[in-house]
Amino acid sequence: MISESPFLIKPGQLRLVELRKIYEGSYKTLALAEESKRNIFRSQSVVQKIAAQDKSVYGINTGFGRLANQKIGREDLSTLQHNLILSHCAGVGEWLDNNTVRLISAIKIASLGRGHSGVRVEILTALLELLNQGYYPCIPAKGSVGASGDLAPLAHLVAPLIGAGYVRHKDKIISGSEALAQCGIKKFTLLPLEGLSLLNGTQVSTALALKAYFKIEDIFSAALVAGALSVDALEGSDTPFDRRIHELRGQEGQIVVARALKELLKNSEIRASHRNCLKVQDPYSLRCQPQVMGACLDQMLFVADKLEIEANAVTNNPVVLFDTEEVLSGGNFHAEPVAFAADLLAIVITEIASLSERRISLMMDPAFSGLPPFLVKNSGLNSGFMIAHVTAAALVSENKSRAFPCSVDSIPTSGNQEDHVSMATHAAFRLTEMADNTAHVIAIELLAACQAIDFRHPLVSSDTLQAIHKKIRSLVPHYEQDRYFADDMEVIKQHIVKEKISPFFVKNFLPSYKPNNPVNPKRNKHYEYIQPACA
Repeated sequence: MISESPFLIKPGQLRLVELRKIYEGSYKTLALAEESKRNIFRSQSVVQKIAAQDKSVYGINTGFGRLANQKIGREDLSTLQHNLILSHCAGVGEWLDNNTVRLISAIKIASLGRGHSGVRVEILTALLELLNQGYYPCIPAKGSVGASGDLAPLAHLVAPLIGAGYVRHKDKIISGSEALAQCGIKKFTLLPLEGLSLLNGTQVSTALALKAYFKIEDIFSAALVAGALSVDALEGSDTPFDRRIHELRGQEGQIVVARALKELLKNSEIRASHRNCLKVQDPYSLRCQPQVMGACLDQMLFVADKLEIEANAVTNNPVVLFDTEEVLSGGNFHAEPVAFAADLLAIVITEIASLSERRISLMMDPAFSGLPPFLVKNSGLNSGFMIAHVTAAALVSENKSRAFPCSVDSIPTSGNQEDHVSMATHAAFRLTEMADNTAHVIAIELLAACQAIDFRHPLVSSDTLQAIHKKIRSLVPHYEQDRYFADDMEVIKQHIVKEKISPFFVKNFLPSYKPNNPVNPKRNKHYEYIQPACA
């Protein structure tokens, strides 16, 4: 549902739930909170005062990077900022989607809106006006090493404001100058420091990581449902989810996941039917779900904190301290926190898929499952889920090869002035495809588990899982004989990432679904705000 009221960007106060809504387009328009404008004016005044003096200050009257010692004459200061934007429009690759561009823009405005950049309010409101009228700057996905800021992609973001670059409007690509004319915005002549402040920052890396994080939250909750369905499908035990086991260890994520799995399987007829069987223990992919998925949850909450902090951060260089009228050079543009966060998410999403694939494999084996080979009648004549499992294995293997940490790589740039970089942008960009791979794997598991549950009839699973089974069966019928399978998998994959397949109590401990979470709680303190998920 789209809110008709403008969403007010309050610099330093953006929460994950709001960032998700900005990304998903839940707000019709965005606006900058009035109370932030006083500090913006103050920082701009400091910069203009310094620009009128002869003292060399980086970014105001000097060159950039290795050229920082090159003094620029007062008459060329505007040209300096203009040239900076144009020269840095050097990105390549596919253009980022509108949702991501909107999130990048909102985070950039929030960062500059804290008043430590020297950028005019008019520039921020002009960027908002473009977005609000449906004009999205064309940002190539590649070209940033995640230090000195996301220079190239951010240059493409702001190039239309000086009449350069390209803009997407209603699926048509037009020039930046044409977009300004259609929106009734005058082309900007940049003042000292404005170009550099617009380019410096981690907003592209952060937005790409957030985009993936939001998807991973939904995949994580769907994976818990799939894992619970697979336990019943394979006549597994819910004893490993007994809270007493997990409280003895004390890992918070593990305790929460075990509680959710126990609730998902509550009052299952299938479970009750084999409670006194001779089987002693289940394989790890069934039994150790709390330990693995709980560890994933712990890392996700750590990442959530880091990304929320970064979305509210001042990451330009130099920074303007308006209270003392100082301009300080530092390195807040270095995106190492985002790179580490993205690498952790890559590990998390790989492990979620890996665990799921193992459960799918168990369902393929009639010696273990007691079900028809490859979950189809007349096996041999029909291949059933055989190749769907192969697809899952292929996707898991691909994710493993892409999970190597990007943050351990660095290529010095700018004549060795920028001699250590984070690679955060690449680290975050790869996550979306890895998340899609995992969503496909979970979709295959859900289909396989529902097929297996069908074979357990007339026994049924828990009320919660039967409702999910019913929903899946409304989208995809029972696999009676071989048919074109790819469409079935895609339908369920889309259901995972768009319709949010899990019941609310499973999502209840995920930060972007909790509207009352305070901004930037300390590491892993999200658990303090978890309401009892399973009464």
